[in-house]
Amino acid sequence: MEAFSYIQAGTPQQAIAEGAKTPTAQLNATVRYVAGGTNLLDLMKLNVERPTSVVDINRLGLDKIEELPGGGLRLGALTRNTDVAHHPVVQRDYAVLSEAILSGASPQIRNMATTGGNLLQRTRCVYFRATEHRCNKRAPGSGCDALDGHNRMLAILGTSEHCIATNPSDQNVALTALEATVHITGPKGERSVPVAEFYFKPGATPNIETVLQPGDVITAVTLPPVAPGTKSHYLKLRDRAAYEFALASAAVVAQTANGHLTRVRVALGGVGTVPWRSREAEHILEGKAASPELFHQAAEAALKGAKPRKENAFKVDLAQRCLTHALITVTA
Repeated sequence: MEAFSYIQAGTPQQAIAEGAKTPTAQLNATVRYVAGGTNLLDLMKLNVERPTSVVDINRLGLDKIEELPGGGLRLGALTRNTDVAHHPVVQRDYAVLSEAILSGASPQIRNMATTGGNLLQRTRCVYFRATEHRCNKRAPGSGCDALDGHNRMLAILGTSEHCIATNPSDQNVALTALEATVHITGPKGERSVPVAEFYFKPGATPNIETVLQPGDVITAVTLPPVAPGTKSHYLKLRDRAAYEFALASAAVVAQTANGHLTRVRVALGGVGTVPWRSREAEHILEGKAASPELFHQAAEAALKGAKPRKENAFKVDLAQRCLTHALITVTA
């Protein structure tokens, strides 16, 4: 067993001060924040995460869901996934988010997992989670055994020669399509980051996953107002119907008028190293009359840059079919 200190932070300032004691906010951090613990505790048991200090942030009062005066919704970072998924405003205006959350994990885990924790969910790549294997995300510069190994579940978009690990979250794919904003408080004050800019592709430094710096605390996620006539949908394809990660998923937010797509946002899951927004698909779709043929064109464009490995080439066709079906559903 690895010994570590446990601290219950009573204020955001205390949490920030404790978190800032670590030299890095990435994998080899000596200080980690814990809320629901559904991911961190697993990784500590596997010796993937080995913090010397764990800071409990559950007392920070960041567990509210609030409607904003000008429209939109604010989700506190500590709101539980179950509460978000079943919130009436989320179900009414942001169905894609409710559907995405309910498609993930199990009811017991959703009761514990938080909005902020889900944003930071780590990959389920088997080589990342097994310390006897080489993994540049876990041990920078060690190599990547996934490249020529068991990579059926791994990414085909946004990969590099150093990492092909998939971002595992369903929530974050929906947040990307919704163009959510992540709010952060840290030693240098407060800042807001569009969710599409919150994540880094692996490149040569797959261990650096997000914009977070030591001491930074995610405080909330805000969703923009929904325009009239907007519909959304999340479709997840997986090996079994429950408690399974996506082979491919699609989040679509679309506004239509007179049979034409006036505004569309598309994000893919299960295929990207980050929640994958496809501006290529959006460009093809917007301003056009909705049709299966158009949706096929958009799906092909979304996967044009895919770089599959030996076990996951099937994901190209699967993701195209997934996106096409999601578009058909949301425009029906």
